[in-house]
Amino acid sequence: MKPARSLADALAGDGPLVLDGGLSNQLEAQGCDLSDDLWSARLLADGPEQIEAAHTAYARAGAQVLITASYQATYEGFAGRGIDRGETAALLARSVALARAAAERPGREVWVAASVGPYGALLADGSEYRGRYGLTVRELEAFHRPRVATLAEAAPDVLALETVPDTEEAAALLRATADTGIPVWLSYTIEGGRTRAGQDLAAAFALAAGHDHVIAVGVNCCEPADADRAVGIAARETGRPVVVYPNSGERWDARARSWTGDVAFDPARLPHWAAAGARLAGGCCRVGPDRIAALAALAAPR
Repeated sequence: MKPARSLADALAGDGPLVLDGGLSNQLEAQGCDLSDDLWSARLLADGPEQIEAAHTAYARAGAQVLITASYQATYEGFAGRGIDRGETAALLARSVALARAAAERPGREVWVAASVGPYGALLADGSEYRGRYGLTVRELEAFHRPRVATLAEAAPDVLALETVPDTEEAAALLRATADTGIPVWLSYTIEGGRTRAGQDLAAAFALAAGHDHVIAVGVNCCEPADADRAVGIAARETGRPVVVYPNSGERWDARARSWTGDVAFDPARLPHWAAAGARLAGGCCRVGPDRIAALAALAAPR
């Protein structure tokens, strides 16, 4: 059952809502092998109980928004495994159902965000950290639209257009989601003060300002220090609530398929983010339930 309030209404409260953390690292902590091009999406078919358990771990930690395991789930990706369109549609719907089941357990309002990852996630080669795939906005829209429609039919509370590396893909995603009847948040992956494709961040955020179905704009899958700077820019350029969920600070080496560097994610950043306009705050890759619990403890009562 959905929460009584819409997520947009909940964002009008005084303090930020707490997002979950990285789904993949929690699945790995549960013993799942994700060394596969489909990444966590494979478990929609092979281990749905593991996905629900991961969502439940974050809900118990205090997350108020759970993001589905559909980031890397696409019709094209599953077709490469011999899974037809009908079964793929069922798996996409399952991603929402698994998060909804976990959301109903804490006895409080928990919303479900259906993840819509970038085209680069299908390629599984780190392209989401570069963008500019050589496709037009129209071609990217055509790629995203069928999956978006299927996820929307499963009735999530919001579509999370996340880890978007450039403005061309952002434009395509905003077009593909405009007529679904489901609100969205738009979240870029960035480096410094620019998108991963090198575009000005203020201009990238401004792209969302004229779209009424966008209820939040921000960043994810980036360095925590970069997220600090981006929150205020997003708030100024759009006048919308800001969503922020950076990585741990470690970096993914796509060729070696491993993480390098030091942990820099600090839940104590939350007051700064909130003061700058963040109303949705959590973690992305390598941020686990312990740090989400610390964020939840710092969040203002709602």
